[in-house]
This record gives sequence, structure tokens and C-alpha cells, in this order.
Amino acid sequence: MSAVRSSMAGSSALEKTLRIIEELSAPGGPHRLAEVAAASGVPKSSTYRILASLVEQGYAVTDGEGSYGIGLRLRSVAAAVCAERPGGITELLEFLHRGTGHAVHLALRHGAALTYIREAGSGRPFRSPARLGMSAALHSTAIGRSVLAHLPPQEAQALCRAAGAPAYAPGELGAVREHGYALDDAEDDGAGAGAGSGSDSGSPAVRCLAAPVFGHDGAPVGGISLTAAAALTTRAELERFSPALLEAARGVELLLRRG
Repeated sequence: MSAVRSSMAGSSALEKTLRIIEELSAPGGPHRLAEVAAASGVPKSSTYRILASLVEQGYAVTDGEGSYGIGLRLRSVAAAVCAERPGGITELLEFLHRGTGHAVHLALRHGAALTYIREAGSGRPFRSPARLGMSAALHSTAIGRSVLAHLPPQEAQALCRAAGAPAYAPGELGAVREHGYALDDAEDDGAGAGAGSGSDSGSPAVRCLAAPVFGHDGAPVGGISLTAAAALTTRAELERFSPALLEAARGVELLLRRG
């Protein structure tokens, strides 16, 4: 019986640690101790002990004043996962870039955010605001909007509210589902590539076309996008590549499912 209790306690501790790591990885870091505790649902005292252990092991860093961020060891693990068997996906994204002439990004969802894990042609003919490893809130990107459109409506609106963003009108996300892709047409929301102008970082205004990528269970796990300088590419010119984008998204799905 004691062994059973020990096993249950270990599982509980692991679950708490994983939730805390997820919150450490959320956009807007470093995060305050109280924020991590509240978002993860772990008591503050337990959160402090777990964070202290993560810092000791190199998975987290702290400024010594109550704020915590992602440590080098955790970043190394993430990079290794992203690099695993990249050939097929990388080749597909490169093919899409060569066929369209636009920057291509693949981002995967974690909670209310996306992380960019692959890119092709980002520096040609302009430097896209997106960066590998960068995280962005779902509501602030075209890829995120394509994901939100395929979540249950209540979940999508709850994610927007939790991020402090206005909820989408039902017709907005419905149009994304109908077309199969989302479009950010040089909108200026300061969220970076695939989200609008990117003017906060001195980048040129961009247009971004994005399609969702689905997992085994049919739920959206992320998406891929085409990003172009608004001064060089019209909306109609970018939307002309939607069939190629959708086909590439299906290819990425197959490769991800094969692991």
C-alpha cells in the first residue's frame, strides 16, 4: 500500500512540475512567482519549491527578485526535439518557399500560444519579424487565428479573453473555417510576423496567409504560413497561393503524425 501511495504522490508532483514548465514557456516571460502559481493551479509554496529545483537543474533561471524564465537546459531540450528528423518537413517548407517566393513558417501550439519551430526563406526579399523559437499568443497571429477557428467556440473565446484580447465575432472565425485559411492583411497589432505590420520592431508591414495543421484526433496543433511584405505583394496575389499552402499543411500533418 505504501508503494501505491508513493507512486500516486510521484505522479502528482510530476504533473505539477509539467504545468509549471508550461507556464514558464508562455509568452511574456520572465514570469513572477505568483503568476506562475496562479496560471498553473499549483499552490504558491509548492510552485516556489519546484521552481527552485528547476533553477538548480538548469531548466529555469531567476533574477533573484521573484521572476523566472526558461533555462538553457530546457531550451536545449526544446531545440533537440525540434531538430529531430527535420528533413521531410524542412524540404516541404523549402519547396513551398521556392514555389511562392514568400517566407514560410511552421508553428506549433502550446496552450494559448504558438512557438515557431521551422522557417524557410525568412530573409528574402525582406526579414520577417518571426524568429525560430519565438512565441506569440494565438489571437495575435494568422496561424493562431487558423487554430482558433477550429477549436470549440467557447474554448476559442476563453483563450482570447484570458489573453486580454477582444473576442472574435462568430462570423470572423466561421469565414476562416469556410476558406480553410486565415489572412492578416497588414494589420497593426504589434504581434510580429503573421500578425500584422510588425512596426513595433521596425519591420515592414506584412501580409500573412496561414493554414492549420491537425493532429491524430482532428484537433489543430499548429499551422504554417506565408508571409510577404505588404509593399511588394497585394492581398489577391498572396491568396492566389492558398491551394499550395493548404496542400503543404496536409503534408506537414502526415510527417508530424509519422513522428
